[in-house]
Amino acid sequence: MAKELTSRETDYAKWYNDLVLKADLAENSGVRGCMVIKPYGYSIWEKIQSELDRKFKETGHVNAYFPLFIPKSYLSKEAAHVEGFAKECAVVTHYRLKNSPDNKGVIVDEDARLEEELIVRPTSETIIWDTYRNWIQSYRDLPLLINQWANVVRWEMRTRLFLRTAEFLWQEGHTAHASRAEAISEAELMLDIYTDFVENFMAIPVIRGVKSANERFAGAEETYCIEAMMQDGKALQAGTSHFLGQNFAKAFDVKFANKEGREEYVWATSWGVSTRLIGALIMTHSDDNGLVLPPKLAPIQVVIVPIYRSSDEFDQVNAVARGIQENLRKAGVTVKYDNRDTHKPGWKFNEYELKGVPIRIAIGPKDLENNQVEISRRDTLQKFTRSQIGLTDHILDLLDDIQKNIFQKAKSFRDSMISSVDTWEDFTQTLDSKGGFVYAHWDGTPETEEKIKELTKATIRCIPLGNKPEDGKCILTGKPSKRRVLFARAY
Repeated sequence: MAKELTSRETDYAKWYNDLVLKADLAENSGVRGCMVIKPYGYSIWEKIQSELDRKFKETGHVNAYFPLFIPKSYLSKEAAHVEGFAKECAVVTHYRLKNSPDNKGVIVDEDARLEEELIVRPTSETIIWDTYRNWIQSYRDLPLLINQWANVVRWEMRTRLFLRTAEFLWQEGHTAHASRAEAISEAELMLDIYTDFVENFMAIPVIRGVKSANERFAGAEETYCIEAMMQDGKALQAGTSHFLGQNFAKAFDVKFANKEGREEYVWATSWGVSTRLIGALIMTHSDDNGLVLPPKLAPIQVVIVPIYRSSDEFDQVNAVARGIQENLRKAGVTVKYDNRDTHKPGWKFNEYELKGVPIRIAIGPKDLENNQVEISRRDTLQKFTRSQIGLTDHILDLLDDIQKNIFQKAKSFRDSMISSVDTWEDFTQTLDSKGGFVYAHWDGTPETEEKIKELTKATIRCIPLGNKPEDGKCILTGKPSKRRVLFARAY
């Protein structure tokens, strides 16, 4: 199966698409721009959900659910917000169908037009803040820390499985606070949570920063982000957290009585990650043999494949393999024992390599004689034998080592793809010959930012947090600059 994959060097985009399809992660659906997430792909999303949900709840957040449909008038209340999403909105105009005159199908009933059109949510700020107006009256109601697991629709013209689809799954947090400082602290906390999750759970190194004014979320005063580097030298935004100021509170008249009894507008944040993270996972770690999954995220951490020629051999191998499976499960390892007799061991080896299972254990009659098993690591493709004595502890240590190794490999690559340039010639040459992240001076104007994007297709991914001020000259205009920002071509 892996031999059917296009190599990354031949055609990176086709390699990615081949891998998503052949590893049974997702497929295109009968609805233009929408995907079917298959069980193996959805199990990865469930792992993402489970870990993030745990982190959110540990920090005092609770889950709720808000309507899929948003009245058009709601979007009109926050000018920057509607401008940011207007071109991506799917609109519901009618509420009924009827049989066509020729009785060959159905048509929209022209008499069933909605009094006010409904927008299929591209994001939920407006419907949520309309709701919060009824939930918040006093400082005692704050902070309000709500998260929603949901789907959203953004009418993309060019789609790609997981990376950009008309409908996708995500979580969106929406919080309300009594002070500016508290809201900023919340936005920064969520950036910390996303960073910890993506680096320590997904094994993807990221650069933390804030977006330029041009790249901020529509309606935000500040957008914090984490940026990851893919193997083809393009960046991918892996998560965002927004400080919304009082913009939505003012638009929806959400006020609270402070401790002195005075009315104030509340302060807001929103933050989210989506199924796009699965695309980031694939493009950061995988190779020409298939998926490479970090153990903490793998739906199957260990697979056991028995090797036998006769029913007697199977009985002997099966008893030992079942014992290994049970011991690993008791230790908290997600393990699959594949004793199907419809496929040969070699076929199974290829299947689990393609699907990125971190550890494969093979056991046959000769292994029984020597009280050992054969172990294969997906990250390095190394094979070795190991005694069955102390096997569970060894597998636990090996899973931990694989997790660390996958992260370190991705980090070494990411670091090798960071450049610093001072001239326009070096900037364009680096983007064309190497790609990756490019630190360069920018004069701070949106006009220059747009011109650079127009000329190179590179955008300011972020203004990195913690970067020290550094006097220089803008690579395009030569005007003074106080610090470097991070450019890249991106997904």
